[in-house]
Amino acid sequence: MTRPTILKFGAIEHAEAGDLPGWIVVEGRPTMQTAVQHTTEDGKVMSGTWRASPGTYHATYTDYEFVHMIAGRIIITPDGGQPVEVGPGDAFVVEADFKGTWKILEPVTKHFVVVVG
Repeated sequence: MTRPTILKFGAIEHAEAGDLPGWIVVEGRPTMQTAVQHTTEDGKVMSGTWRASPGTYHATYTDYEFVHMIAGRIIITPDGGQPVEVGPGDAFVVEADFKGTWKILEPVTKHFVVVVG
């Protein structure tokens, strides 16, 4: 079977609920859902849609991530660093060695691309 060379993300049909590895709730009762909508044949690149409710997580990254915010607002603060606020339409990257907080101010929907390192 031939893999499609273009894949348009549609409705999220099978999002997995539950916190990602390395994400610990530090304030409130946030929840998240992750829908991996595409993975390369070698498994090294994943992309999809992520949703989360308000609250704060401390996150420890092991992989590089590109993010395009669709809805919501987050203040991301690296440990020992300056806070960065992101919202709808913003695009940013998170390096594989990131450690810090994600304070989710409004319900979030984002598209992501993770490069497994």
